[in-house]
Amino acid sequence: MTQTHSTPMPSASLAGDAIDALLSAHGLRRTSAARRVLGWLLAHPDTTYTHAQLQVALQGDDALADGVALDRVTLYRLIDRLTQVGLLLCRVDSQRVRRYQAMPTSVHAIPHFECQSCHRDSPLAGALQANALDLERAAQTALEALKALGYQGLSLDFAVRGVCADCATGTSSLALDEPHP
Repeated sequence: MTQTHSTPMPSASLAGDAIDALLSAHGLRRTSAARRVLGWLLAHPDTTYTHAQLQVALQGDDALADGVALDRVTLYRLIDRLTQVGLLLCRVDSQRVRRYQAMPTSVHAIPHFECQSCHRDSPLAGALQANALDLERAAQTALEALKALGYQGLSLDFAVRGVCADCATGTSSLALDEPHP
């Protein structure tokens, strides 16, 4: 089951201006490849992608295609740079597979659940809504303590690991190579 997310973007030029501003503010060059990768991930904020999934998604995205194929190495370098400056969140699951998603600027912790059976990565924001303020305060306290010790460029990954309800009941029908929310 593939989930599709269609986040409406105001207009192509306005979206492009916002992406250019983000890239510039983080000291990155505003190349067409950087715009394309960051634009795709920002347009699909609730979906995590492996490198291979992201490459396939970008190749199949006619709306963003500028006629230039994005090769594997360029994509690796781009997602590495975007992650280093805090524009992307990189998670490594129990099978050591890296998954990337856009990092919301206002969020200090993105709670998620990693299934140790199917390796699906699911956001927990809705499930933890009642305790979201407590989680945000705990994340902010941890980040402030680390900043006081001299750490820089911090983000917090809140992961709960276990077996999802689908795997526990044997009803999982997801393919492992599809993007997961």
